[in-house]
Amino acid sequence: MIQVILGDKGSGKTKRLIDRTNDALKSEHGNIIFIDDDKRYMYDLRHEIRFVDASEYPAACKCSANEFLAFVCGMLSADFDLSLIAVDAFKKLVKTPLDAPEMEKFFESLEMISNAHMCSFVLSISVPEDEVPDYIRKYAG
Repeated sequence: MIQVILGDKGSGKTKRLIDRTNDALKSEHGNIIFIDDDKRYMYDLRHEIRFVDASEYPAACKCSANEFLAFVCGMLSADFDLSLIAVDAFKKLVKTPLDAPEMEKFFESLEMISNAHMCSFVLSISVPEDEVPDYIRKYAG
């Protein structure tokens, strides 16, 4: 499953993502990862959640959609017990434009990976819902 949290900067997306990730501890039976572009929210998450500051990994920060997908696949291949990966500040991490064909392929691949590995993804994207392509809007919720 993929879920996307959309909204303008300052609209509370990160708070909703943090709450969703912390609440997932009650229902998820696997490991949970929270990826962000800095350490700002590290202490807002429960200690059971693995926090990843993507800025510490050059291949995962300010990268293409394909590079970020490889970063996520690396996490999944190293931990077969991952059940949720939450990503904050997606547009800061991934510099591929949302309307680029590469980004559509990214979401198709992410959905295939999610189904194959039974791992859910929740992404926060700083953009109003009416400005995203349909292939992303279908994940909004």
